[in-house]
Amino acid sequence: MSYINPVKRAYLALENWFNISFGNDWNPLYHLGTLAFFFFWVIFVSGLYLFIFFDTSLSGAYASVEYMTHEQWYAAGVMRSLHRYASDAVVLTIILHMFREFSLDRYRGFRWFSWITGVPNLWFVVTLGITGYWLVWDELALFVAIKSSQLMDALPFLPASMSRNFLESQINDRFFTLMGFLHLLGQPVFLAFALWIHVKRLSDVSIIAPRGLAIGSFVALLVLSLLAPAVSHEAADLAKTPAVLNIDWFYLNIYPLLDNWSSGEVWVLTIGITVFLMLMPWLPPKKTGPAAEVHLQECNGCEQCAMDCPFDAISVQARTDGARWEHEVVVLEHLCAACGICVGSCHSSNPFRHAREKLVTGIDMPQQPINDIREHVTAAIDSLEGENKIIIFGCDNAIDFAGLKSSNIAVVSYFCAGMIPPTMIEYALKLGADGVFITGCRTGDCYYRHGNRWFDERFAGSRQPILRKRADRRRIHIFRAAETDCKKLRKELAYFEDSLAKLKREAANTGEADHA
Repeated sequence: MSYINPVKRAYLALENWFNISFGNDWNPLYHLGTLAFFFFWVIFVSGLYLFIFFDTSLSGAYASVEYMTHEQWYAAGVMRSLHRYASDAVVLTIILHMFREFSLDRYRGFRWFSWITGVPNLWFVVTLGITGYWLVWDELALFVAIKSSQLMDALPFLPASMSRNFLESQINDRFFTLMGFLHLLGQPVFLAFALWIHVKRLSDVSIIAPRGLAIGSFVALLVLSLLAPAVSHEAADLAKTPAVLNIDWFYLNIYPLLDNWSSGEVWVLTIGITVFLMLMPWLPPKKTGPAAEVHLQECNGCEQCAMDCPFDAISVQARTDGARWEHEVVVLEHLCAACGICVGSCHSSNPFRHAREKLVTGIDMPQQPINDIREHVTAAIDSLEGENKIIIFGCDNAIDFAGLKSSNIAVVSYFCAGMIPPTMIEYALKLGADGVFITGCRTGDCYYRHGNRWFDERFAGSRQPILRKRADRRRIHIFRAAETDCKKLRKELAYFEDSLAKLKREAANTGEADHA
């Protein structure tokens, strides 16, 4: 088994535990992005409700929040707690999302853009939460206001002594109205634009969490809101120093540092961490293979590869070679992830075509052409000996399956399960394989986002190109596994061998009965 770094091993173990607890479809670790959007909706709706009762004046802000919390606890009070806990959940899901991408090495190479545009979003979310704490105008809000103005004082492009001037003359009714507008509309609009930039290079992006997961998350937030409702500190008082402050560590984690550190030191820490995170995709860099190549002589412009590309790297344009087809596809090399999913999408990737000639498909990977794969499959099956000859089609980014090779088992590697043309499975069976065993990234997850999904839909006949009904499904087995699932994979392979042997016995018994 190949070496797995401890961080990745720990994450895969956590992911496996969640799969056991929630199932693949509802594993929250597979839906961190959509969960974050769901929590944003909870924050937005609850915030709108709270704003109805919020008094945007310096003297009335605290009293209005207290009224919602205690007098209208059954509605606005619950909404306030939902607003608070959903806000914390957003930060938690973002941090988990970043940790997941790091531990699975999905932040470098062609993914650098998504990573560096995602890091600032954490800043935007935190500053949005900070303005929310100001609006309560309790002791914690005053603490945040004082510490924030101290941080502003340390910036060279702002006037000195801002904290003193700000607290003495700038906090008034107009300021609270402005803060309310920024928190309700200004900052959320800016954050929405930043999130759009973050996913700009991805195609088929979903922002809707699975229904069951969304309902379960909402119920959990609601129960937490009822059991531990969010409450305020005492009203803000410049003449009083609070004895105890309950810090929200998701949003206010740097403020306690200002008790012992200078503002400049806190800025150095936060900016240093941010810069380090932004540079991580190049520490060290990760190379992406050569981009896919289009062969127009074999392309009919069906656009399937463009629809299947997970990273929006294939565009469609008018035909340029004078062929009778209306469209052609063009690969945008700087966006191509070299995943090969487009090869599996192309009808021309059929290995039965030009059996004695070089197989050329409409779109292909120069480092692993479909013709080379066909030759590899042919040679691998020819080399098999014994009973129950099996060929394994596996994904480079999942488990290390090379060690499964034996006298009756051959292996063929693809960049992604989505690169496997359905006809290649039929081809292997027709060529003499008793069974085709397909493995790749865990179900619900895919290194290239949609490879597993497109493969399953092709297998089911709901997405082109389909695995035809005449293919014997009993001789095809799919088992997806991560690098830590070697024992499970071997057990599943042994089960598949037994099922093939059983099929042969049943066929032999049927043949003997027919002969008799």
